[in-house]
Amino acid sequence: MSIYVGNLSYQVTAEDLKLAFAEYGTVTRVQLPTDRDTGRPRGFAFVEMETDAQEVSAIEALDGAEWMGRDLKVNKAKPREERSPSRGGWGNNTRNNRRY
Repeated sequence: MSIYVGNLSYQVTAEDLKLAFAEYGTVTRVQLPTDRDTGRPRGFAFVEMETDAQEVSAIEALDGAEWMGRDLKVNKAKPREERSPSRGGWGNNTRNNRRY
């Protein structure tokens, strides 16, 4: 199981998250996605802990809690959905590629 942590401050680091969740058990992994253009954190993360019981404890304690000036959204992460290849869009469709 993985924990989704949303509404994070953009100043948060993976180490900050590890320390916050360590209060509820052993943190085995922290993923803090960053924007590919700016390199800035995207405002959410995924945390994995050693046992499901530790993850449940962390979710119950931290969901809705105020941390670093933000109200956290913490819940069980949903499996990643497969995306279909992009069709069309800006610059991909030569027939309708208009300049504005």
